Amino acid sequence: RRVLEAAKRANQTGHFIWMGSDSWGSKISPVLHLEEVAEGSVTILPKRVSVKGFDRYFSSRTLDNNRRNIWFAEFWEENFHCKLSRHALKKGSSIKKCTNRERIGQDSSYEQEGKVQFVIDAVYAMGHALHNMHKNLCPGKVGLCPRMDPVDGVELLKYIRNVNFSGIAGTPVTFNENGDAPGRYDIYQYQIRNSTPEYKVIGQWTDHLYLKVENMLWPGGGSQLPSSICSLPCKPGERKKLVKGIPCCWHCERCDGYQYQLDEFHCKRCHFNERPNENHTSCTPIPIIKLEWSSPWAVVPVFIAIVGIIATLFVVVTFVRYNDTPIVKASGRELSYVLLTGIFLCYATTFLMIAEPDLSTCSLRRIFLGLGMSISYAALLTKTNRIYRIFEQGKKSVSAPRFISPASQLVITFSLISLQLVGVCIWFIVDPSHSVIDYEDQRTTNPHFARGILKCDISDLSLICLLGYSMLLMVTCTVYAIKTRGVPETFNEAKPIGFTMYTTCIVWLAFIPIFFGTSQSAEKVREEGTAHALVSCRTTLTISVSLSASVSLGMLYMPKVYIILFHPEQNVPKRKRSLKAVVTAATMSNKFSQKGGFRPNGEAKSELCENLETQALATKQTYVSYSNHA
Repeated sequence: RRVLEAAKRANQTGHFIWMGSDSWGSKISPVLHLEEVAEGSVTILPKRVSVKGFDRYFSSRTLDNNRRNIWFAEFWEENFHCKLSRHALKKGSSIKKCTNRERIGQDSSYEQEGKVQFVIDAVYAMGHALHNMHKNLCPGKVGLCPRMDPVDGVELLKYIRNVNFSGIAGTPVTFNENGDAPGRYDIYQYQIRNSTPEYKVIGQWTDHLYLKVENMLWPGGGSQLPSSICSLPCKPGERKKLVKGIPCCWHCERCDGYQYQLDEFHCKRCHFNERPNENHTSCTPIPIIKLEWSSPWAVVPVFIAIVGIIATLFVVVTFVRYNDTPIVKASGRELSYVLLTGIFLCYATTFLMIAEPDLSTCSLRRIFLGLGMSISYAALLTKTNRIYRIFEQGKKSVSAPRFISPASQLVITFSLISLQLVGVCIWFIVDPSHSVIDYEDQRTTNPHFARGILKCDISDLSLICLLGYSMLLMVTCTVYAIKTRGVPETFNEAKPIGFTMYTTCIVWLAFIPIFFGTSQSAEKVREEGTAHALVSCRTTLTISVSLSASVSLGMLYMPKVYIILFHPEQNVPKRKRSLKAVVTAATMSNKFSQKGGFRPNGEAKSELCENLETQALATKQTYVSYSNHA
C-alpha cells in the first residue's frame, strides 16, 4: 500500500503494472482509495476451498472449552474488543470487560481463513511421515522405540518429502526433490469496469499456466498487451551487467572514459594513442597537434625575431661600413662582432622553436637555444671583467693587467663558449635527440578533448641545465657590472653594460615563474586550452630569449649607430695616451672623488683640485683609444 501511495505522489499513475504475491491476493485494504494506481495489477492466491465442519467447530469455541490454545485468550480480546482482566481497563476508556458470553460469528464478523486447508494438510503430512517412519524403524511396536528416541530430524525430513496422500480438499499432497509442494494458484487482475473496481479471475496455474488474455484490462481500459520485457536492449557503447540469478534481466552500463564496447558484456580500454569514438563502439587515433606558423602564438615571436634580425644585420652592416671610425674601434670591434653573432643566434632560435619537431630540428634546438645566449653573455662578461681588472690594477700599481689585448679577449670569450658546446656534446652522447608524441600531458577527463603533442624530448630539467650555464654567465656579468658602476659615463661601456644586465635579469626573473607555472597547468578541458598548453611554454621561452637579445642590441649598439649615422661630428678620435697615463688618471680620479666627500662644512674645492680632476677626466676619455693602440 505504501508503494502505491508513493507512486501516486510521484504522479506515476498508470505507469507501472504491479505484480502482487499471495500476501496481496484479492484483499481490498491494499488498494483502498488507490484504485486508479492499482488498476491492471496482477495478483495470485493459492487454490483453496472452505473446509466443511471447520466453521461449526471454530464458532463453538469459547474460553471454557479451548483452554489448551494459549493464544486463544488474546484472540478473544482482539476479536470482541474487550479485556479479560478488570485491572487492564483504563478509567474513561470505551473498552469493556469480557463476559465470556460472546460468541464467534454472532457478536463479531467471521470468515474462514483461506489457509486453513494448508494447515490441516501440513499436520497430516507430519502425521503420515511419523507413521511411515515408525513402521520402518519400530515394526510391530507401540510407542517410540530406541531408534526413534529422540527422533532424528534429518531422517524425518526424508519421510516428509516422500509422503503422498489426498488432502482435506481432495487434492494430492506431495513434495518435489527441493521440498516444495506443487503450486496451484488462481490468477487475479484488479480491474475497473464502469467505475467499479473488482478482482477478476483471469487464469490459473496447475503445473502449467492457463490465462484468459481476452479477459484482461490494462490501465486506461485498454486491452492491448504492454511490452513484457525485463530489460530494454542496451544502446551502442553500453555493456550488459546481468542481474544475479536472472539471466534475462540486466543493467546497461556505459563504457565511460577511454573504454569502448568490446562485446555485449565487456568494455575495454583503448590503446594509449587512441580514444573511443562518440558512441564508444571502437577506438580512433588521438589527433596530433603542434605549433602552427599561422597561430597567433607563433606570429608574435616570429615578428619580434624578424625585426630583431633586421636590426642586428643593420648594426653589423653599419659597423662594417664604418669599421675604422673611432666609435667602432672604441667599442672593441672583435668582441662586438662576437656579441652581435650571439644576438643574431638568439633571434634565429625562434624559428627552430616553432618549426615542426623532428630529428634535425630537435638537434639544432639543443645546440643553438643555449649557444646564442652563451655567446652574448660570454662577450659581455669578458668586457666587464676587463674593465674591472684594469681599475682594480690601477688601485695597486700603474702596470697594465694581463690578458686585456683583443686576442686575449677573444680567447677568453671562446673558452667560455666552448664549455657550453662541450656540455651539449655530452648531452647528445648520453641522450640522443629525437622527437616524441606526448599523449599523457593532454589526456583530459573527456576523451573528446584528448590530444597528442608532437614535441622534442626535452624535459624541464634538461631545459634548466641547457639554459643554466647561460644564466650563470649572465649573473656573473651582472656582478661585474655592479662592481664597475662607479666608472664615469665617458669611460668605455661599463654603464650601458650594467643597464643591459639589470634589464636582462628582470626579463629572466619574470620568465621563470611564467614558464614553469604554465608547464605545470594540468586542467585543460577544451580544445583551445590544449593548444594554449602546447604553445604557451614555447612562446614564453622564445619571447624571453628575443627580449634579452633586444635589450643588448638596443642599449649597447643603437646609441652608437645613431651617432655614426646622424652625428658624425662626434665620431672623431680622442687624444691618445699611454695605458700608464690612463690608469694613473683613473686612480687619481677615484681618490679625489673619495676625498671630496669629506670636505668639512661644504667647503668649495680648491682651484688645484678642480684642475687635477678635470685633467683626470680628460685622461679617462682617452682610455678607449688604448684598445686600438694595443
